[in-house]
Amino acid sequence: MLKSYEAIYENGQVTWLTEQPQVSSARIIITVLSEDAHNTVPLKRRIPPAAMAGKVKILGDIISPIVNEEDWECLK
Repeated sequence: MLKSYEAIYENGQVTWLTEQPQVSSARIIITVLSEDAHNTVPLKRRIPPAAMAGKVKILGDIISPIVNEEDWECLK
């Protein structure tokens, strides 16, 4: 099983930010994050315009079809 650990690499030294792996030898993969990766602003959730309130009708959902099965031409 793969497990991730967070650490900082500075001047050839690794400083663990979370728990340190309990292994004496292992193959590792390192992903380097840019300095500004910590300063990014998370994306804001999109909100529908207030002008749409009360004017939208939901016709169906992911589970059930919009049209009755009797009306499907492909089944005839």
